[in-house]
Amino acid sequence: MSATMIKEFRLPDLGEGLTESEILSWKVGVGDTVSLNQVIAEVETAKAVVELPSPFAGVITALHEQPGTVVEVGKPIVSFEVPDDGAPRPAAETPAAATTAVGAGKREPNLVGYGAVVESSGRPARRARNLAVVEVPVVEPGETKPPETPVVELAETKPPQTRPSERPRSTPPVRKLAKDLGVDLAAVAGTGPGGLISRDDVRNFVGGGDLPAAAHHLSAVPEGRPEEPSAGGQRETRTPIKGVRKFTAAAMVASAFTAPHVTEFLTVDVTPTMDLLARLKANRAFAGYKLTPLTIVAKAVLIALRRNPSLNSRWDESSQEIVQFNYVNLGIAAATPRGLTVPNIKDADALTLMGLSEALTGLAESARAGKTTPAELSGGTISITNIGVFGIDAGTPILNPGEAAILAVGAVRNMPWEYQGEVALRQVMTLSLSFDHRVVDGEQGSRFLADVGAILAEPGMVLTMV
Repeated sequence: MSATMIKEFRLPDLGEGLTESEILSWKVGVGDTVSLNQVIAEVETAKAVVELPSPFAGVITALHEQPGTVVEVGKPIVSFEVPDDGAPRPAAETPAAATTAVGAGKREPNLVGYGAVVESSGRPARRARNLAVVEVPVVEPGETKPPETPVVELAETKPPQTRPSERPRSTPPVRKLAKDLGVDLAAVAGTGPGGLISRDDVRNFVGGGDLPAAAHHLSAVPEGRPEEPSAGGQRETRTPIKGVRKFTAAAMVASAFTAPHVTEFLTVDVTPTMDLLARLKANRAFAGYKLTPLTIVAKAVLIALRRNPSLNSRWDESSQEIVQFNYVNLGIAAATPRGLTVPNIKDADALTLMGLSEALTGLAESARAGKTTPAELSGGTISITNIGVFGIDAGTPILNPGEAAILAVGAVRNMPWEYQGEVALRQVMTLSLSFDHRVVDGEQGSRFLADVGAILAEPGMVLTMV
């Protein structure tokens, strides 16, 4: 029989320096055989819900974290039993060295970026890039044990225990409960997987039945989930701030108090644009495409940026420079059950109206399904937020961090409007443009907004702008 080894997969940094993620669900169980790149878990970062592919082909021997647990980057989350191909490994990658380096806290692995590394036999094993893996060979009966290599039988594999120097492992609701009760989590022994401290651990530490009323109120809430009103009716409901909502809140505060916002408004008669949409939808060439007012507004923004490129810029505080982008990654604000996200369409300025329609449809579907990737959420250069879908006319949108402008699109309403010297019932929309006054002057912002409005008021105006 061939030898096998245990490989621990540690939670990687899934993008842009994120420090933790929440395990939403496992797609596999202990004893399951998985293939390389098979999805094994769904986790929520501060920006998006991400599917984790398996970095190995083998058998799942342990799941170290339960769904609903917030895990710090670098912590083991799953172990695999994989064949030991017997290929020599550099000293830094031997099981003893790996265990010492990680276990003793002397060396942290490089976890920035995530991608499965294809394993191959017959070639010297290389350092697994972007993954944190601890390898422990298991020797079958009758085989010779390597004299200096520690051997761990599968039955003896245990989740790692929390070291005294580490921050006690718990979820945000548990930390809130401990704070309310005046409990120091460092003094509480965790009974959950890998030493995770649960609500029961905290309650048992303070004596269980003698909890304050507030603690009883909190204890009725499942870990990691918002509180639900009881049959008697609760006077308060508390929802832990984490994941996408936590990241969005921090980003919006930083943006609001860093960039000097200016907001301008323009109300436009968009009847010609709505007539154009009706004709496009009836055109066989556009069959199968989802065309909406947002599609036309997005195209108008892209055209107006050619005449007003300063809106497609950012302020670089570290170098004291204004960085102007020569491409457009168009962000579209999306309301999801987990909070506001702003995924962006890469190189949107290179797309036709049909291509833009497809991209907007795909972006919306991914956001609703919670499948937006970290890559889609980063690198935006200018954004649009469609508040009109909620029946709102205007607002003062906050800039997406790293961008100089954001356009809020209001609802299309039938209103009395001056038309050809008379009052007529027309379809009217209000545009609200916020911009960073460090980067964009009032004249530049006004000209951009006027150009967008001119296109929507008379789509044929694009012939004079391109």
